[in-house]
Amino acid sequence: MIDRIVATVNGHIILQSDWSAALRYEGLLSARSLSDFTEEDRRAVLDRLIDQELLGEQMKSALIKHASEEEAAAQVAQARQLYPDAATDEGWKAVLTKFGLTEKALVAHVQQQLDLMRLVDAHLRPTIQIDSKSIEAYYHDQFVPQLKQSGTGEVPLQEVSAKIRELLTEERVSELMVSWLHSLRSESELSVPGAPEPTAEGVQTR
Repeated sequence: MIDRIVATVNGHIILQSDWSAALRYEGLLSARSLSDFTEEDRRAVLDRLIDQELLGEQMKSALIKHASEEEAAAQVAQARQLYPDAATDEGWKAVLTKFGLTEKALVAHVQQQLDLMRLVDAHLRPTIQIDSKSIEAYYHDQFVPQLKQSGTGEVPLQEVSAKIRELLTEERVSELMVSWLHSLRSESELSVPGAPEPTAEGVQTR
């Protein structure tokens, strides 16, 4: 198979094989058959590859503690539980083979994703301040109505204040990450020359 360039990010090339590999990783980690990915899903995976490349450039000057193999392996173990057939090592190997992956490559991929998440946290989380009014507003406008809908008894604000603060912080991190990536894209040289559909030759789909 002739590999093709599907995007360039500041001169760095993303190949069709990179795109196909990213699809296989996402498929395995979310227990989705590759055939279930729509064209929109596939393009979204390519967009994430571009974003990861942009964040990877920021990683070069960032001071963060990189994820260990043990931390990544723990996440892989959680993904393995999505597959009943993977209860045995032989069954897990069959799942990996189905997606055209090895456990070593999967762990390395998860390590990279954890590093990028830590980069985003380190860059954005210190800038976020959630005040008590925001926590109280969320409690009355969303938390309490959800409790009533589920039939659960009311929980005092002070007992869930920390949980709500973390939830609002995570939401704000997500919002700021979108803005940050938009800024990085606007400052970069990007090209996506009519990317063809990625293929997965040699990969069995469930």
